[in-house]
Amino acid sequence: MRRLLAVTLAATATAGVLAGCGGDNWAKNCTTTKGVVECDAANRPQVGAVTGELLDGGTYDISTDRGKVVVVNFWGSWCAPCRAEAADLESTYQATKAKNVTFLGINSRDDKDSAKAFEKGRVTYPSVYDYDGDVALKFDVTQTSTPATLILDRQGRIAVALRRSTTAAELQPLVERVAAEAAG
Repeated sequence: MRRLLAVTLAATATAGVLAGCGGDNWAKNCTTTKGVVECDAANRPQVGAVTGELLDGGTYDISTDRGKVVVVNFWGSWCAPCRAEAADLESTYQATKAKNVTFLGINSRDDKDSAKAFEKGRVTYPSVYDYDGDVALKFDVTQTSTPATLILDRQGRIAVALRRSTTAAELQPLVERVAAEAAG
């Protein structure tokens, strides 16, 4: 019963987890196909200050990654699609990190031990522990499910939003395309 309650609360929270003040108005000026929102440079919303506590200790500040493409994945250990996509995320991370690309997980509605156990042996990039969804709200986009993935360009703007699970075959070309853009 406790597990069901946790999953229900998590689903409810993630339905609005990225539903910040700006809502989804920016996406109206972008192309949406099968749960993937792609924005040209003129229509990309800027991500503001995002900081949080890392699962393995320490803190994260997105400003330290300006100039890099940042792939942000929202996940929970309780989420079956998150487990299914983890290897694809790690594969894409390994394939693109030499192109000045970094990955960041945002863990939601987990206890730390479950989150750490989930990551161990699955992914090598860091995750922010965001039990209450406060960090996720700072991304200021609407998302209706977990998992979800954002690809931020080198200026810290949302270039792509995937509102569902993904695969390396889908994600890697999107990341590479954003990484190939001029830094200007």
